[in-house]
Amino acid sequence: MTARKRAAGRSAATAKKAASRKKPAKKKAVKKKPAKKKAVKKKPAKKKAVKKKPAKTKPAVRAEAAGSKPSSKNSSRRVFFFGGGAADGSAEMRDLLGGKGANLAEMTLLGVPVPPGFTLSTEVCSDFKKRRGKLSAGVKADVLTALARVEQLMGLRFGDPERPLLVSVRSGARVSMPGMMDTVLNLGLSDVTVNGLAKRADERFAYDSYRRFVQMYGDVVLRVPLDRFEFLLERAKARAGVLLDTELSGADWRNLVAEYLDLVEEYTGHPFPQDPKEQLWGAISAVFESWGNERAGAYRRLHDIDDSWGTAVNVQSMVYGNMGEDCATGVAFTRNPSTGEAKFYGEYLKNAQGEDVVAGIRTPQPINRASQTGETLALPTLEAEMPEPYGELTKIYKALEKHYRDMQDMEFTIQAGKLWILQTRNGKRTSLAAVQIAVDMVKERLISRDEAILRIDPGSIDQLLHPAIDRSADLEVVARGLPASPGAAVGRVVFSAGEAESRAKAGEKVILVRVETSPEDILGMHAAQGVLTAKGGMTSHAAVVARGMGKSCVAGCGSLAIDYQAGQMRVAERVVRLGDWISIDGSSGDVMLGEAPTVTPELSLAFKELMGWTERMSRMKVRTNADTPQDAELARGFGARGIGLCRTEHMFFEPERILSVRRMILASDGAARESALADLLPFQRKDFEGIFRAMDGLPVTVRLLDPPLHEFLPQSEEALEGVAAALEMPQQELRARLESLREFNPMLGHRGCRLGVSFPEIYRMQTRAIVEAACGVAAEGVKVEPEIMIPLVAHPGELSLLRAEVEDVIDEVREENPGVRVRPSIGTMIEVPRAALTADVIAEYADFFSFGTNDLTQMGYAMSRDDANSFLPDYVEKGILRDDPFASIDEEGVGQLVRMGAELGRKTRPGLKLGVCGEHGGDPKSVRFFAGLGLDYVSCSPYRVPVARLAAAQAQVAARRKP
Repeated sequence: MTARKRAAGRSAATAKKAASRKKPAKKKAVKKKPAKKKAVKKKPAKKKAVKKKPAKTKPAVRAEAAGSKPSSKNSSRRVFFFGGGAADGSAEMRDLLGGKGANLAEMTLLGVPVPPGFTLSTEVCSDFKKRRGKLSAGVKADVLTALARVEQLMGLRFGDPERPLLVSVRSGARVSMPGMMDTVLNLGLSDVTVNGLAKRADERFAYDSYRRFVQMYGDVVLRVPLDRFEFLLERAKARAGVLLDTELSGADWRNLVAEYLDLVEEYTGHPFPQDPKEQLWGAISAVFESWGNERAGAYRRLHDIDDSWGTAVNVQSMVYGNMGEDCATGVAFTRNPSTGEAKFYGEYLKNAQGEDVVAGIRTPQPINRASQTGETLALPTLEAEMPEPYGELTKIYKALEKHYRDMQDMEFTIQAGKLWILQTRNGKRTSLAAVQIAVDMVKERLISRDEAILRIDPGSIDQLLHPAIDRSADLEVVARGLPASPGAAVGRVVFSAGEAESRAKAGEKVILVRVETSPEDILGMHAAQGVLTAKGGMTSHAAVVARGMGKSCVAGCGSLAIDYQAGQMRVAERVVRLGDWISIDGSSGDVMLGEAPTVTPELSLAFKELMGWTERMSRMKVRTNADTPQDAELARGFGARGIGLCRTEHMFFEPERILSVRRMILASDGAARESALADLLPFQRKDFEGIFRAMDGLPVTVRLLDPPLHEFLPQSEEALEGVAAALEMPQQELRARLESLREFNPMLGHRGCRLGVSFPEIYRMQTRAIVEAACGVAAEGVKVEPEIMIPLVAHPGELSLLRAEVEDVIDEVREENPGVRVRPSIGTMIEVPRAALTADVIAEYADFFSFGTNDLTQMGYAMSRDDANSFLPDYVEKGILRDDPFASIDEEGVGQLVRMGAELGRKTRPGLKLGVCGEHGGDPKSVRFFAGLGLDYVSCSPYRVPVARLAAAQAQVAARRKP
């Protein structure tokens, strides 16, 4: 039968079909009699709801009266009701109800107009997994009991042909995961109930709602590919000769529903379920299952969310923003999520459902003038079009922000002029906004400085420090969209998430260009430098996720014509193809052709104020890893309290000195080696002078030569010929010398202090350069605190021998510079497991320890940092390791070596200075661990200094708060 014939015959057969389909449901209802008895027992709860009526007269004012909090019986409760001023849950029950469910309950208690519903807890999710994807009979009974309370409040009945109650089924984890799990709207519609809905509104609205439901349920629950539905929708619009969904008639929608139902039956082999209860069990199960889908798993890995938490499921009465011109739906933020500016901000669409706003299907309108920007300046606002609901929304947002003491992200619907709040949560924001909001809320006395420090994600801070578009350059701006997430992004154009991932893994910088993004694009967005979309607004999926990731994003750039199949886009009569370079500015919305130059951004006053608080709060200091005066000055500007690692070998690669280094390495005797080192001495001394001046008054730890000597020698045939000619050495002799230096495992070979033992003249030259430089700048009035660090010590005898050598040189130079008071301290890197195990003996010869966690991890795990990328991702993906141990310290293993080394060292020398100079010094999680061990400082790259400072302050605040 064709879809049109089926549609024509449907109404005639409706009663007969309804009767046959209803019979099984009636039998089920009889079997559920015990559940009805439970509903009777719940009457006292209804009395509580009556007592809460006064709260409705004071919207957004917290009900503090006795009995407004959930009862202590919730420990055994599985389904939590909210509605009519009463709720079984509260905001404190986030772990059990998820963020959405906890906030729905809390808003209900506050008197905010929330559509009634109920939440299936995260414990039900755990039980669901244990039962291999089955809901227990007890849970189903509790759901039906809660559903009856919703029916009573709404004056509607689930599955009723005349006045059907329709519900939404949504996920809700304890932390926000926007768009990562599944949602089903308009559940309860069927061939029967759609007629009842049409009587309450009109045929067009009813069948539009039905087709949305069939499409969502078909996609989420029945796994019918979404593009199959989209194809039928586009064909229907072409058939009707219209461009927009809103232009289709009721008859068009009715015919499309028939086609959708045929598609489901064709694809699944079964008719679309017409029993609303069957629909409900299917949707609840699918949402629980969506916790384990690929995109949700990827999001959890990116944001370090525990897989074991599970999600809650929220079932809530539907309210409609698409019933006519007095209806609307929107998303609002109590402050600007991009800049942090304290202005109410948001977007809405008239006569639309919620997913239309976030999916970017239509470009939304600003809710007020403060939200107008770029292409939306000419659009009418909610404030102008619906002043009464907007006024109520304003009162509610102020009350919610004051109550939660954080910026809120609210979803709302206006149905027939009445405002409903569908959810509130702490809003995703850029790092710029996070800092501004935290500092402002301290000034507004909403939160303390401690709370402000704890609210900022340290890992996001470095987004504020990286370059922005240089506006003084000659830029070819070809389009402008909405500035959805600030910052500059420069890269090659890609049109798919998969392409973004593969190119990024190969080392390319890419910009992901999409008509609109969806949750399936999450990994591509993470891999890209930035995101550009043709559709969508400031609250679209692309904007929200990009802000959460700290990625630059330009959304809703309507002038882009993207052709995925051709691998190109047209903009301003220009064709941009896959792989072409473009630049985007998420702060202005500009799209530019080519690679735009960038500049270091100016840090905000709020950022400087926040960093000032961290300095006063943290005991553990943050130094930097720097080998040049420029890096040292940059890091000092970011608040570094010294240099924790100055790698001398980096200085050897400069063109004017590399030949002398190679002469030194290839020398056939000590005299020739001393001659080459004498040539290097002035260069090294000058290097250290610049660094000491940049770090005036702060400590500078200089590591003596560490890498194996072969790294400085020519690697290619062409380079070898050049070196042989420059050194006037026969190529055959040079090759023989290179072969003699070759090692099977150079990272465990002749390197570090072993070079100093074999060739003491190398460390003597470096020590002389350090001390002469210190004496020279000290004579100028610069306060110097040099620290000489001997690397790769495994045995106390190595340090004892080399310390004596270094002290002899220090004494010589001091005698040559009478009247200059410079006394460098001498210490070592603890980077070999044996050194950590014997740290008490090694400490007898050390003024300080610096833990080299890069090598400590390599040796502790017996894996090469340079080769581990070929298999470490498998270890993380399969749950063997939670984190890459080279990125975040392995607390249970390598971390215990650090703990042991610190405790043994201070057992011998109670005042021993302890620090970390590996890459872990800039990782927030690792910094908190090191603070807990009582280390004096961590050291990291210049751009990670603010990250580490914030993490160190957070560790101190957390330690103070421990009972």
